[in-house]
Amino acid sequence: MTADPLLRLLHLTGVAVWVGGMFFAYLCLRPVAGSLLEPPPRLRLWRGVFGRFFPWVWASVAAILLSGGAMMTAVGMAGAPRNWHMMLGIGVVMAGIFCYVWFGPYRVLGRAVEAQDWPAAGAALNRIRQAVGTNLVLGLVNIVVATLGRWLA
Repeated sequence: MTADPLLRLLHLTGVAVWVGGMFFAYLCLRPVAGSLLEPPPRLRLWRGVFGRFFPWVWASVAAILLSGGAMMTAVGMAGAPRNWHMMLGIGVVMAGIFCYVWFGPYRVLGRAVEAQDWPAAGAALNRIRQAVGTNLVLGLVNIVVATLGRWLA
């Protein structure tokens, strides 16, 4: 089962940006920021980082879902391999989690940082951390499903 190379490129680029960004933020930036910065500058840093990263996530989500949908449509839903269906399901859950972050705790974080309400900002950042951690695991699972799914299913 082959897919249009440009759709695959768009799809994989979106995955690399989104999952790679979460990996870096969660496993590299977060521990260092937490150990070096007091809450006010740490919370301002995260607000700025998310302000730059989240537009790229929106673009990645759109690229992944549109290219994945186009590839599945090209072969027919019934003709798509089982792992493609698994990737679609996981991807939709991930997109939902990102929407929750964007419309919920990320907005709370921004308002709380502006108001210098550090406890509220910290609570919002913690909810974002949990959601990003969940999405990172789901993203890595999706990479496994994409590469090994044909042999696992």
